[in-house]
Amino acid sequence: MASTLGRRLVGDGRLFRRFARSGDCARTNSSYTKAQKSPRIYLYGTAAACSLYFGWKWLQSNTVVEAARYPRRLPEDQSLKGLKLNHRERRFIKFASAEYQGQLYMTPQDFIESVTDSEPRPRLKRRTLWNKDLDRFHQETPPLAKGSPEMFRTIFEKGIISYTEYLFLLSILTKPQTGFRIAFNMFDTDGNERVDKEEFLVLEKIFSTARRDRLNRALEGAVKASETGEEETEPLEDELQKSHVVDTTLLVHFFGRKGKQDLKFEEFKMFMENLQTEVLEIEFNEFSKGLPAITELDFARILLRYTYLQSDQYEMYLDRLLDRIPDGQGITFNEFKSFCQFLNTLDDFAIAMRMYTLADQPISQEEFHRAVKICTGAELSPHIVDTVFKIFDDDGDGQLSYKEFIAIMRDRLHRGFKHTSRSEGWDAFKQCVKSEMKAVV
Repeated sequence: MASTLGRRLVGDGRLFRRFARSGDCARTNSSYTKAQKSPRIYLYGTAAACSLYFGWKWLQSNTVVEAARYPRRLPEDQSLKGLKLNHRERRFIKFASAEYQGQLYMTPQDFIESVTDSEPRPRLKRRTLWNKDLDRFHQETPPLAKGSPEMFRTIFEKGIISYTEYLFLLSILTKPQTGFRIAFNMFDTDGNERVDKEEFLVLEKIFSTARRDRLNRALEGAVKASETGEEETEPLEDELQKSHVVDTTLLVHFFGRKGKQDLKFEEFKMFMENLQTEVLEIEFNEFSKGLPAITELDFARILLRYTYLQSDQYEMYLDRLLDRIPDGQGITFNEFKSFCQFLNTLDDFAIAMRMYTLADQPISQEEFHRAVKICTGAELSPHIVDTVFKIFDDDGDGQLSYKEFIAIMRDRLHRGFKHTSRSEGWDAFKQCVKSEMKAVV
């Protein structure tokens, strides 16, 4: 996800890197890391002065510019600060913009934003839904036969997604097509090749039961405390995962308004493919600006946007690509989609590479092509493979260090969700400056 402070220090900050290149505080995806530093003592004063200057400038801009961009943060963000939530729980609470009878819900728009944006859109408070709102949502929810790769964008705010459905949808985004059948069989408890509404809800109960004890300890009273400042005895587990009292948009889409329809595998597969395609289209369109292709540099930015790299490392990859492809031919959506579908088989690819190169040797483009074909049954375009090599080939010898490639692509695949949360904001910047001070003394 997009960096704020790290990019600002680099963007303002060619000057900052000249003074303290070996000791800068950089952040990618809302995380601060420390580069390896030169031990020279004279950098102490310069680095400290620059750190304080840019820290003051960052704080000033965030209290003025960012305040204009994001008028108010929801109060629950502060109340959840000390709670032991995992990243998915925090993200769901952060992006969920609707509430019905004390339970938090995402809208389809919220879900799309949660996997493509670093911050939710500005809002003063959550929207409280009533029965008439849900009735209207049900009427406007398309049936399975009318599903499309634009469904979430079409429904927009006229729908609700529960927390357990949020986890389910996240898992879909990283599923290879070979895993669609396994996912379907998880729901098909009686093995009749059809999933009914009750079978679908079984996994939600499993999610809720398995996590209840931890959530009861960690989330108690967070919603009410955030809104009123008072203690709440009812745990937030209820707000996230209590049994449905209404049908969500997903349930109506799968099983109809009366809940009597069955879900077949081909319909389930089509839904998963459509969701994957929709998210990729949104990412692609962000960079294509209405054109049929994105630049190779934009492709690199998409691959690296969810990774935890220092800003200098991030720039190094982009500069390397610019040097090696000064005039690119562009990358189409189909090429981009094929590569992202390959990333969903990354675990199989890693196994294939370990078996193919027992000595952990770098691989050639030909070997890369072969491994992709084995894992996916499909071929990537020669141009997109060549672009990947030009991004990740360290010394330009035509060989790829697949371990580094896989590590970075795992971040891309999971969109940062696999990482533990790290310090953010002004507190993180101060901690980074303190570390720099200690290290150069």
